[in-house]
Amino acid sequence: MDADVSTEPRAPTGTHDVLWPESWRWEELTASFARQVERANYGLVVSPMFEYAEIFRRGIGVDSDVVGKEMYEFADRDGRVIALRPEGTASVARAFIERRPTIPWKAWYVTPAFRHERPQAGRYRQHHQLGVEVLGSADPELDIEVVTIAADFIEGTGVRKVELKVNSMGDATCRPAYVDRLREDLEKRKALLCDDHRGRIGGNPLRILDCKTAECQAAIEGVPKLVDSLCDPCAAHFRRFREGLDELGVSYTLDFRLVRGFDYYSRTTFEFTAHSIEAAQNAVGGGGRYDGLVEMMGGPPTPGIGFAIGIERLLLAASAEGTMHEHPPPPDAFVVDVVGGGAARGIVTELRRAGFRVDRAFDGRSMKAQMKLADRSGADVALIVGPEEQASGVVTVRTLRRHGGQCTVPRSGVVAEMHRRGHDGDE
Repeated sequence: MDADVSTEPRAPTGTHDVLWPESWRWEELTASFARQVERANYGLVVSPMFEYAEIFRRGIGVDSDVVGKEMYEFADRDGRVIALRPEGTASVARAFIERRPTIPWKAWYVTPAFRHERPQAGRYRQHHQLGVEVLGSADPELDIEVVTIAADFIEGTGVRKVELKVNSMGDATCRPAYVDRLREDLEKRKALLCDDHRGRIGGNPLRILDCKTAECQAAIEGVPKLVDSLCDPCAAHFRRFREGLDELGVSYTLDFRLVRGFDYYSRTTFEFTAHSIEAAQNAVGGGGRYDGLVEMMGGPPTPGIGFAIGIERLLLAASAEGTMHEHPPPPDAFVVDVVGGGAARGIVTELRRAGFRVDRAFDGRSMKAQMKLADRSGADVALIVGPEEQASGVVTVRTLRRHGGQCTVPRSGVVAEMHRRGHDGDE
């Protein structure tokens, strides 16, 4: 039911606004991620927030909860069925098929994702992801690179109570036989499964391994492990992947229940869980290899691997551990102008063009009111222009954050004075 339009407007259920200064942490997180992945030669890809729904049906799987229960679908004005993006990988794969970039194609993205699910800690119906995708190589060395990038990025946020779990899902050679064995075993335990999965053994029983309910977690104790049924190539791939993590000092736990939820995963799969988040859904990121996805979506056989990290989830873990505090940098200077505003206009523009962070007051406020704003801003200095300063062609520079008093400088010397005081701007 629509909200009562007579009341104050509110954001839709499962969405949220991110305002300053909290949004500064988002800026820092995204900028840090961009710096890290671009050092490894990943390039930004920007794809549509919506696709033809068939893209996700093919890529994720029509019997998945995401497609069957959570995906936002609607018919556009041309009658085509459109879906808001529920995750990033399928869109990147579609872009690869359509645009055919040179392989290996190393891409990164930052994107909103949409799922109509029950809102919970750090997870919203519109949430946001940082991720990478690499298409065109089946080398286990690439798996090592991708996981190491994710692990190093999370560590760089200061979050420490995070566990990396890894597993292998095999491939089309060895997984079908394992799935048959698992299905047979689960049929014997059917009565113990949760309501959602009791009738879904005949579909993809691997998803039951990923179920977080107490019933399913207890029921799958002792079921066959996929890692014990790998064919020789998959076993060798997984062994090299684990050896590489060991050699780089990336700690991990082998979790045979880790299968991820989408049909496109094969071989390496991994997940980062935050123990500081007190919720059943405490994953902050994860991903894996998807060597059959591009072909499944209508493209040429192309191996691939990637991951996505939830911005809200990672920041929730950071808050729980007391890292990444909301302390955006204050302005370098605040301009106080009581002679009409034109002086402030010229000074802030000159300083901003020189790379300084500068703010000012508006609406013809009094000297007292502007000084209060200057102090509240956290700026290091106030640059004051009153009638006397204007007549003399000078600016009064008053220190706000430490003992230093004040001085006057020629109007033309404001930039030099800021540099003298140790403010280097962005240049």
